[in-house]
Amino acid sequence: MLTIALLGAVRLVAQQPTTMITKLTNGAVVHTDVGDVERITFADTVYHLNSAGNRILEADELCWPDDRLLPFFLPPASPVKALDLNAAKLSDEERVMFCTLQGIVNRTRPRILLYNHNEEARTLWPNAHSLRTSAVSASEPYSLVQSFQEEINGLVLYSNELSTHYSNLAVTIAGLKRLLPVTAVIREKLIANGMDFPVVEDLTPLTMSSAVAIYQYLFDNYWPLCNHRLLISERPTIPYVHDIGAACGSACVWLDPRVASEKALLDKMLKEMTPGRDFVLGWYPEERSGVGEATRFGLTTVPADFFENTTVYSAVDKAIKIPPVPKRPKLENKVYAAVYISDGDNIQYCQHAMAKIFEQSGRGKMALNWTISPALVDFSPAMLTYYYNKASTNDCFVSGPSGLGYAMPYDAHNKIYYLSNNTKLITPYTQLTQRYIERAGLRVITIWDDVNTVHRRLFAENCPYLYGLTINDWERQNGRLTAKVQSDWLPIVPQYPCYASGADVITNFFNRDIAKFKGTEPMFVTGQATVWDAGPDKLVALKESLNALSPGNVSIVRADHWFSYYNEAHHLPFNITLLQDMEITSSPTRTSVNAKYAANGSPSQGYMWISKTDDGTGWVQLDFKETYEISRYVVRHAEAGGLDAELNSRDFTVETSLDGETWTTVGTHTGNTSPVTDVAITPVEARYVRVNVTHGGTDGYVRIGDIEVYGAH
Repeated sequence: MLTIALLGAVRLVAQQPTTMITKLTNGAVVHTDVGDVERITFADTVYHLNSAGNRILEADELCWPDDRLLPFFLPPASPVKALDLNAAKLSDEERVMFCTLQGIVNRTRPRILLYNHNEEARTLWPNAHSLRTSAVSASEPYSLVQSFQEEINGLVLYSNELSTHYSNLAVTIAGLKRLLPVTAVIREKLIANGMDFPVVEDLTPLTMSSAVAIYQYLFDNYWPLCNHRLLISERPTIPYVHDIGAACGSACVWLDPRVASEKALLDKMLKEMTPGRDFVLGWYPEERSGVGEATRFGLTTVPADFFENTTVYSAVDKAIKIPPVPKRPKLENKVYAAVYISDGDNIQYCQHAMAKIFEQSGRGKMALNWTISPALVDFSPAMLTYYYNKASTNDCFVSGPSGLGYAMPYDAHNKIYYLSNNTKLITPYTQLTQRYIERAGLRVITIWDDVNTVHRRLFAENCPYLYGLTINDWERQNGRLTAKVQSDWLPIVPQYPCYASGADVITNFFNRDIAKFKGTEPMFVTGQATVWDAGPDKLVALKESLNALSPGNVSIVRADHWFSYYNEAHHLPFNITLLQDMEITSSPTRTSVNAKYAANGSPSQGYMWISKTDDGTGWVQLDFKETYEISRYVVRHAEAGGLDAELNSRDFTVETSLDGETWTTVGTHTGNTSPVTDVAITPVEARYVRVNVTHGGTDGYVRIGDIEVYGAH
């Protein structure tokens, strides 16, 4: 491992997917992979150093590229100190202090892990992130503070007697100034443990008692010092996400948009945030008004009221391993049914409840579509990979509402459009969504509750990774929502039912269509179940109940297959590399990787086609067994699979043929450096498509992460 001494001007530069640290010393530039860096030291002693010689970072010194939700942190120490807050029997105010301490310490380097929730097995996520932990005695929790007291400047003293909102105010100040938020009782405990920190900020003389007055004080005095990239919205007694808030120097509030004065103050903060980059983390006093208010400003919310250890798990730089997609059989005149499971937009659900539900014995017995958050790409890529590794071929993952985080373009319950037709708001949100769904491998988004013509167009323009959108039919509209196709390729279909409480409800709704099935053309039904009422063990009953409605005619399929069938049945372009009959060959034939990996739905390491030849060339050929009208091709290179950009194929052509003998070049690419090549072409009739690489990566290898070809009949 390396120790980097930074002697001159310093820039921290993030390059996706590999984090690089750039050192400028007397004009020299050195690139070092962050995974090889053990510590960063500074020759200039004006900086505060801890006893290990590491610079103690302030909130405004983080490496935070514009294309990331969260800053980069150094890899976690080994071991990290782990404390079980439940076993320590700590009060809510003590938990707030410990989670804030965690954020302040971990922004220098992750060294503290806290167990708060304890719903899943305690070792599950540390093991999934390959962490080595050292337990802090639950009988001596304040020893954890002692371990890092040199990194604390002092205390923010507050009292919750007038209002618990003072806790959020204290947390905000603490993150900015490297202080601990404490009550008088906690301060006495610190002193009893030999830590008499100075009181730097004393909030106890304040007399405000209302939420709006306290947060107005925050806005007037501290909001200008906070970063505006991340706003924490969290109930004052819930400490879970305070680590990332304190690490980033974020404001922490709990404002209710249903109260006019609180809404006005919240709007002042949201207005100063940037759509397509900034977001709200946590939750709201009421779901729809809170999520809707952020959406009104083009911002997304990442629900995370009980998500813990963000500063640890986001620092584990593991490439996401997207699972291959099984090939689908031929389209038949059958009923194709897709069933979605909530509530994967909330990353605390992904961390806690989903970990148990995913172990139900009914999982894998029929196709189910699990909503999960694309935000986990930054919050915990190892968590995504954990679920992907455990998934069966019947488990398909899709994005929760409504893309990157929870946004609500239209509230069907209250008949409010929160997202206007302002393209300056919608465009950056859909572009942000595209980046994260592609990195997470999610081809379908569930929308709450609906999208209008402008929204649909911008999803189609900015999210080419999509196969389809679903919208929620709450039966609150004047009549049932109808399916639409945007830009002649993107289906937008209603969930009917939406948020159903059981398999019987889904069966009854589906039968409204299946009862009319004549067998002369394909039929498509789709619905969503609430996971709290109907997990895999209960939903597996759908296999028998749907078959009883039309024996032998109902096929329950994955969402990616469902949209593929839907587009084919409606003569729309679809990814024909999903077809079961496709034959794939490659040259050179003697490679260590089977040609099938070049078009298996995953660009990830372990699933990509790799070949090494003396001249750095190679090709992959796809035979679709019949003729299609080809209108688009996509080639995902090494970088899309988590490797360095230098390994992307530089020069290649894409060719089509009707007979496999005579070839027509439809795309020529030279000097490519992009991770993905996505090209719409003038439609051409073809049975064969060949990607011919004439110059691979800089190491002489040819790598193809994944090929997609879009065609129609």
